[in-house]
Amino acid sequence: MADHHRDNRGVLGGGGFGDRGYGGDHGQQQQHYQQKQPAMMCALKAATAATAGGSMLVLSALIMAGTVIALTVATPVLVIFSPVIVPAIIALALMAAGFVTSGGLGIAALSVFSWMYKYLTGKHPPGADQLDDAKARLASKARDIKEAAQHRVEQVQQG
Repeated sequence: MADHHRDNRGVLGGGGFGDRGYGGDHGQQQQHYQQKQPAMMCALKAATAATAGGSMLVLSALIMAGTVIALTVATPVLVIFSPVIVPAIIALALMAAGFVTSGGLGIAALSVFSWMYKYLTGKHPPGADQLDDAKARLASKARDIKEAAQHRVEQVQQG
């Protein structure tokens, strides 16, 4: 533990390990302590890294060995049952895709019906303004085409 004391100026001071704060060699002790600390910290970091790296390497080797053993045991079983397993997996994948697609399309249809109901009852769902604008533009364009066609018919009848 650190010793807490008042130095000769009356200021509360604390020392580190081995630092008593007495005498004139206080600065020399502190420099010596600071020079030793980085070397100790470096050694501690290296030991920690070596331990962590080594244990991860051992775990990696064990997992690799377990994978090789499992593959060695499972390969004959997969070869024997592959005429049954492969079609079963394909059938399950197709059924799952069918259910997901069916559910997605059903939800889409329900949301469209809900939007149409809100639009037709006048509740103004999101996008109704865009639909009304598109409807007005189509009606205007249809009216323009009708007038142009009538004008050409009149020209043909006159000419």
